[in-house]
This record gives sequence, structure tokens and C-alpha cells, in this order.
Amino acid sequence: MKKIYAILFIFSILFATPCYAKAHSFLTEDEIPTASEFLPLPPKTTDAAFYNDWYRYEWGKTMRDTERGKQAIEDAAHSLEYFYKIYSEPFGLTISKENTPEISALLKRLLATTRLCKDKAKSQYMRIRPFVQFGESTPVPQDEEALKNNSSYPSGHTTMGWGIALVLAEINPQRQNEILKRGFEYGESRVIVGFHYQSDVDHARLITSALVNRLHANDDFMEQLQRAKDEFLRKKSSAEM
Repeated sequence: MKKIYAILFIFSILFATPCYAKAHSFLTEDEIPTASEFLPLPPKTTDAAFYNDWYRYEWGKTMRDTERGKQAIEDAAHSLEYFYKIYSEPFGLTISKENTPEISALLKRLLATTRLCKDKAKSQYMRIRPFVQFGESTPVPQDEEALKNNSSYPSGHTTMGWGIALVLAEINPQRQNEILKRGFEYGESRVIVGFHYQSDVDHARLITSALVNRLHANDDFMEQLQRAKDEFLRKKSSAEM
């Protein structure tokens, strides 16, 4: 069963995701900010900056047997449905295709856009992932085969999770702190499970912030964002009556 899961996971990473992202993204690949034009290269093992990456990797291993570690393992998921689940509570409203169709439609296309963004960025760097660098296992072994040859820099999970957090915080600014906290934790989870270095996560947040800023110059995104905001206000008003 694990072997079948791994094969399906690899197939989704290599084939399904790129095609889906290009078809549903708000932006074309050319419109997405080019990370290599404004971000530095990831730290080499001989760089002083790598010490912090190593330190945080070791910190992550100490967290794996805690409740926070359990959350990090769960955060290995990156489906749209999983993002609905983890952001509904901090957002203060159940997010789903049925309950919030406009917000759902926005997040669906946003997720495709962030996936295309992380694919573009990863193709420019081929950093070895920490669990491979140190020859150690992770608490999510079923994902290791698919990701061992995939670039660690920047963190794709962080790009997706942080992008959704930024947009949801704009829709419901009264809950921005709770939403951004969960988005921050989602990225840190990748350090805890050993799939990413801290700099992979930190720079992914920078890339995503630039991407969301760029999206505000896209009419299609802004129209869907407004529909999502209107839907949220209707739901909020209805709940307060």
C-alpha cells in the first residue's frame, strides 16, 4: 500500500500539478516574479549563514515527539481541502466549496498560482534537502522518495500556505493575527519534519509576498477577491443577526 501511495504521490508531483497550475493560475509563468532576480542563492554548507539552517534543523528534530511535531506531520498535506481545514478556525468561518463558494474559487486559483510560482523558483535552484544532506529519515517517510531529488529552495509548502494566509487576512483583517500565525506555523512545520532548511522557508515567504503584491495588479484576481470579500461580509452579517 505504501508503495502504491508513493507512486501516486510522485505522479501528482511530476505531472498533474504543473498542468493544473498553468491552466488555473491567475498569472502566466512570465508574469510571476522571478526569484533569482531579487533573492540571493541559498547558503552553501561552507557559508556562515548555513549555521542557522543547521541549528534550526536540529531544533526541528527535538520537536518531532511533541504535539507541535504531530501538527507538523499533518501539515505535510497540501491539498485545497486541507487548507480549508486549517484556516477555517483562525478565519472565524468554515471555508468550503459549499459554505463559501466565492472564497473557495479564489483560493483554488490562488493555490494554482502559488504552485506555479514555486515551480518556477525551484527550477532555478537545485538545493539538496536537509534529510538527504544529512542522510537521515523524516517523520513523513511516505513523501521521501518523491521529494529526495526535488529542490529544497524555496519551500513549496510555505509558498502555498503563506499565500493563502496573506489573502485570507486581507478578506478578514479583524482576524489577521490568527490567520498569519497559522500560516507561519505551516511553513515552520517543514523545518520540523526535515524537508526544508529555515532559509528555504524564510525566502519562500518573501517570494510569496512579492507574488501576492503582483496579483493586486491583475484584474481577474481583484474581481474574484472582491467577490470573496462581499461573500464574507454577507456571511458575517447573517451570523450577527
